[in-house]
Amino acid sequence: MPAGAAIALGNFDGLHAGHRAVIESARQAAGRLQVGFDVATFEPAPRRYFQPDAPPFRLMTPRRRQIELERLGVGGVHLLRFDAAMAAMTDREFCEHVIVGQIGARSVSVGFDFRFGRGRMGDASVLRRHGAELGFEVHIVAEVTDGSEKVSSSRIRDAIVRGDMTSAARGLGGPWIIDAIIEHGEKRGRELGFPTANMNLGELVHPAFGIYAVYARLEDDAVWRPAVASFGRTPTTGLRDPLLEVMVFDMAAEIYGQRMHTAFIEHLRPEARFDSLDALVEQMHRDVVSARASLGRTPPPSED
Repeated sequence: MPAGAAIALGNFDGLHAGHRAVIESARQAAGRLQVGFDVATFEPAPRRYFQPDAPPFRLMTPRRRQIELERLGVGGVHLLRFDAAMAAMTDREFCEHVIVGQIGARSVSVGFDFRFGRGRMGDASVLRRHGAELGFEVHIVAEVTDGSEKVSSSRIRDAIVRGDMTSAARGLGGPWIIDAIIEHGEKRGRELGFPTANMNLGELVHPAFGIYAVYARLEDDAVWRPAVASFGRTPTTGLRDPLLEVMVFDMAAEIYGQRMHTAFIEHLRPEARFDSLDALVEQMHRDVVSARASLGRTPPPSED
């Protein structure tokens, strides 16, 4: 196979339909050129570098992105370290030092709105011009819509923040799925008869506070299990930092320290403060009933 590879270049946060169109463009270029097929993305995300104090915004962890890219058949992933040196590069320097010098790309596929170089000075047409001079092809992928508006990570993120999991799933092509390590919590759920797996979302975008119908599975388990989840600060039992608490139905195993994947299906209700623990427990029973009904209408994720 000839040297070099066809590269899909971008942030790929969420791997929505627009991202997948860029990846498919690279796959087709790889077949025509008879070269490998890779993805190149930035770590940390440029937004985090320029806005270090911004609230969490990622749609997926790098770990889950890697899993999804492998499922899409990507041969390799180039993690481009976004630091002061890269931020200072001109568009030309990025092409020379990164695309040619570091990656050795034969072909680069990007979205129509791709920007790069110091101060976002370069766009897709500039990339194509540099590519013609430096010896790599450039394929610019047109806007992808959901029938009315452009599919974008920003729109999906906004839907999640509102708790609109239906709109988020429409943009993503499936439910929003996150992964995190199960931590020891205060064990109040166990005391109330609702044992939960507790997870800190870290850099992942925070959904609207409240109760959700979800599916959950441990990373080493192929089976998605119905569950109900709470994300918030527990105003009834004492405010604390936002935490995701997932109660998986019919599972009693000790799972601390394991990685759990959670698929958000429906926002059932906002977070609320109750006057007593008895009132809270009564509502939790109703939440379980509502979650089971919601999940009965929606099948678990398909990750084939």
